Amino acid sequence: MEPSEIVVGLDIGTTKIVAIVGRRNEFGKIEILGMGKSESYGVARGVVQNIDQTVQAIRAAVADAENKSGVDIKVVNVGIAGQHIKSMQHRGIKTRSSIEEEISQKDIDALIDDMFKLVMQPGEEIIHVLPQEYIIDNEQGIKNPIGMSGIRLEANFHIITGQIAAARNIYKCVHKASLEASGLTLEPLASADAVLSLEEKEAGVVLVDIGGGTTDVAIFQDGIIRHTAVIPFGGNVITEDIKEGCTIIKSQAELLKIKFGSALASENQENEIVSIPGLRGRPHKEISVRNLSAIIQARMEEIIEHVYYEIKNSGYEKKLIAGIVVTGGGAQLKHVTQLVEYITGMDTRIGYPNEHLAKGTEDVTLPMFATSVGLVMKELQRIDKQNQSNAVTSTSTATSIKGHSKDRSTGFFDKLKKFFDEDTNQN
Repeated sequence: MEPSEIVVGLDIGTTKIVAIVGRRNEFGKIEILGMGKSESYGVARGVVQNIDQTVQAIRAAVADAENKSGVDIKVVNVGIAGQHIKSMQHRGIKTRSSIEEEISQKDIDALIDDMFKLVMQPGEEIIHVLPQEYIIDNEQGIKNPIGMSGIRLEANFHIITGQIAAARNIYKCVHKASLEASGLTLEPLASADAVLSLEEKEAGVVLVDIGGGTTDVAIFQDGIIRHTAVIPFGGNVITEDIKEGCTIIKSQAELLKIKFGSALASENQENEIVSIPGLRGRPHKEISVRNLSAIIQARMEEIIEHVYYEIKNSGYEKKLIAGIVVTGGGAQLKHVTQLVEYITGMDTRIGYPNEHLAKGTEDVTLPMFATSVGLVMKELQRIDKQNQSNAVTSTSTATSIKGHSKDRSTGFFDKLKKFFDEDTNQN
């Protein structure tokens, strides 16, 4: 296998912005060439709130990644998240003219394009259209209909929508940082690629990505995505709780959470005390580690209860053999798996993004980098898909299908590009 071309994943998070440069090596593993990271000040709960601050942070992260990898970064695959993300199920139907002709990729593309034409609420746009299973002439449960015969082709779709304004702001930040976005990818889908195995997706699994501003949930069963949700709480809310509960400043609260925090108060000794330096000559403050963990546990329980509600809401609660995989920065909290198991009664493990990574890339194997690694993987998949469609079809048909190969976010993404091209021309 030839090494693939170099791609970049850009995760614009609430607490950090990460740019990861990678490629697929000759063994099919992801080789990380460089990683850049910067503090994120302009993003709240996954949504850009200050363009200039976000642009500065993107530039800093990209410059860091360029220095470490020796690659000049121009194009990035950007993640999108935030509480404005919603999902729904929909069925599409296409009546074909001939039973003699086999069902082709063109028929599936036509079905998917129809889904992009669904009427949304004002300000909302479809980001991803994900086919689940196909039905041919009332024959249910077909996973890949290409090459089969039939007149009536139907499909169940998982449709993910988001606010056009939020997506435009992300695109604007990338544009102002002198970069080009090759696509917008829903972050829980990227994280799932990085930390879940095919067996887990087949058996039924819940991915819980606890970030700084939001907690993303993605449920897979039978190898198909069944449910996605974004919960508007994350690690930052825990930090705020510590800040108020212990009456200390935010930076101290964050350090306390990382160094001494635990999701189970009962796991700490009563006599464990941490001393915090006072402000401007004030005396030191002593904080009980058990009290600190009690504050963290209360908020973590609330987040997990929300996740459990989404699991029950999906209707797949009894079909998730592989249980729950927790990833993201929040997964690095001590005893988090025990608390999740206690509340949900489901097997839980921490998701590390080293499943598909080549050896020698230890600096990105923490759960907090799951989304960034997943964005690199999604971009490589998109390029593979594009190359396949170009190879399979002749030059004339390749031109017409080329637009369909961009991970199906093209309908939405093309609108964004058009909007910015017009804006640039006017200026």
